[in-house]
Amino acid sequence: MSNDETFAAAYREHYWAVSRYVARRLDGRSSDVEEVVAEVFTVAWRRRSDLPPSPLPWLYGVARHCLANAVRGYGRRRRLLDRIGNDESAHGRQVVDGPDSVSPGDWVHEALARLSPADQEVLRLTAWEELGVDEVAVALGCGTRAAAMRLHRARRRLRAEIDRMDITVAGGTASPRRDTPKEYGHG
Repeated sequence: MSNDETFAAAYREHYWAVSRYVARRLDGRSSDVEEVVAEVFTVAWRRRSDLPPSPLPWLYGVARHCLANAVRGYGRRRRLLDRIGNDESAHGRQVVDGPDSVSPGDWVHEALARLSPADQEVLRLTAWEELGVDEVAVALGCGTRAAAMRLHRARRRLRAEIDRMDITVAGGTASPRRDTPKEYGHG
């Protein structure tokens, strides 16, 4: 198969998986998903001779870099908007969540958000993208042993964050206890 055919097959087979990967990491910025996914496949096209036989973990690695570039760009635009005073909060249009806005399972996302970006990514690759340790190693650009160790440590840190949150179970659903203030930190 030629490089062009290899790329076309990877695009057809993995477009939606890469789109879901990007969408889950852009948290509400769905309008930007297509732009980042297009950049991923642009890089894949340019490097089509480097596509491995199982390209999905490699594409996730490319997507990680494209997302990092996009997030830096969003940060620059946000800082610019803040400097020029064109921010929603400057015009009094700030939206505040109501007391019933917490949905079941939010505590898991809250615990995950307290971890380092590296820990979050290794956990997401295994849970959301359903990659094995060998594939995680490819996506992260490291060895299999290093990927396994990163995953082990990230799971341990997530468990510690969940324990710190003092989760209570009421009516069959779990939620963090909000009645006692706690000091949270990254350890």
